[in-house]
Amino acid sequence: MNFEPERLQIRVYGDAALPTLIYLPGLHGDWTLVTSFRAALANRVRFVEVTYPRSLTWSLEDYTNATAAALLAQGIDRGWLLGESWGSQVGWALLGRSIKATDRPLDQQEIGFQTEGLILAGGFVKHPWKWGPGMLKWIGEHTPKKSYELELKIYARYASFRHRHAPETLASMEEFVARRTDLDRQAMRQRLDLLEQYDPRPTARQTRLPVHYLAGLVDPLVPWFLVRWWLRRNCPGYRGGKTFWLADHNVLATAPARASDWVLKWMQGATGQA
Repeated sequence: MNFEPERLQIRVYGDAALPTLIYLPGLHGDWTLVTSFRAALANRVRFVEVTYPRSLTWSLEDYTNATAAALLAQGIDRGWLLGESWGSQVGWALLGRSIKATDRPLDQQEIGFQTEGLILAGGFVKHPWKWGPGMLKWIGEHTPKKSYELELKIYARYASFRHRHAPETLASMEEFVARRTDLDRQAMRQRLDLLEQYDPRPTARQTRLPVHYLAGLVDPLVPWFLVRWWLRRNCPGYRGGKTFWLADHNVLATAPARASDWVLKWMQGATGQA
């Protein structure tokens, strides 16, 4: 497989007349785990997938600029954002630009991409556990290559059971494993460093654009109940969320059909919390 390490890539599915949903992947940085979710939304939204570059130097602003530029290059100047885990940080940064655009009159070139709403899928504002990203990075740095390769093999076998009801995700597992090169691991650790440098809480406190939350009950990486508690008390735009009892941190892959139905409801203006 030919991967371009320094270029952000996007793929667009669906008619331009449909509402637009942009998927911002988590720490793994690519579209390999969202295929079943995308299939569940087929012909209901224009679905845009992002794959990040394997950069060891990009800042969060670089990720945000590149995402906005790639969308505009495809003629996509507005839409809903779906921020999965780490990708929620890019989502908040893009949403923040839409908030700033309301402070004074701007022409279309200055405005750029306009966020219509943000859905966090196992995402967060500022990670509730200050030690969490650092601990995850430490584990990555101290996991030998052979152990990491073994973990990937175990995960691939587990995925054959976990995603047995999501055939599209299961079919993409070979690509997911192939992408996990040494450079890819380094890029993931660098993304964890960016969590210490960026704080989207001021943006969340200002936004009145709709914000929703998707979670799986079993999530050892992000304490979703703390994130939703913070959003209810601090984010004027928070409109509710949904937690799926038989899903995990990767809620879009482990509950693709149910998650897609809720996302579509929210994009159509429905509110609600469960």
